[in-house]
Amino acid sequence: MGLKGGIYHQTQIKLAYNSNRIEGSKLSEEQTRYIYETNTLFLEDGESTANVDDILETVNHFACFDYLLEIADEPLSEDHIKKFHYLLKINTSDSKKSWFRVGDYKIMANVVGGIETTLPKDVPAKMKNLVENYNQKEPKSIQDIVDFHFWFEQIHPFQDGNGRVGRLIMFKECLANNLIPFIIEDDYKYFYYRGLAEYQKTQGYLMDTCLSAQDRYIEVLDYFLSQSNS
Repeated sequence: MGLKGGIYHQTQIKLAYNSNRIEGSKLSEEQTRYIYETNTLFLEDGESTANVDDILETVNHFACFDYLLEIADEPLSEDHIKKFHYLLKINTSDSKKSWFRVGDYKIMANVVGGIETTLPKDVPAKMKNLVENYNQKEPKSIQDIVDFHFWFEQIHPFQDGNGRVGRLIMFKECLANNLIPFIIEDDYKYFYYRGLAEYQKTQGYLMDTCLSAQDRYIEVLDYFLSQSNS
């Protein structure tokens, strides 16, 4: 419905704030809320400037979530994944770089957290295989969704924006499979990063982080459901 003050409104703000913050955005949750609600930005005490890309990627993330809702029930595809990236990065400073492909797979190798990711030449085949194997699983469980997220981040198919696109995919796939979605909050990013780093040794850290985030989202849902039933 897009109801002001409702679950859509709150999810837009919390998902954009936390996912961008995990990736280094300096905007606060209140600033994110202000951008969403008023299309303007205020500077907090002690601030004299704000990073334009932080602002653009916040606004872009709102568009990503709207797109997510449009295609929530559709089988996940590479076109969906590329569209998330396009919506997230369009008009940012990255988009103006000749080697940066907005809405398409990377052409330059990258290393994340000291770990080598899939080479650009291998990304198309790896992504095709990942998506096809994932879509063969029916019904899909929360374990399947988290497992996809890990392998997606290992491939790291885009030059930048992989974490945010990956977390949008998890939210979408929870909706598509009648599972409670979740938001990885910035306060838990170190548990999240540890979970990704150690996933091949033990899946528990990442699964526990996601399940805890799911529990927190259930509390948000319970609040709105209690209000609608009162």
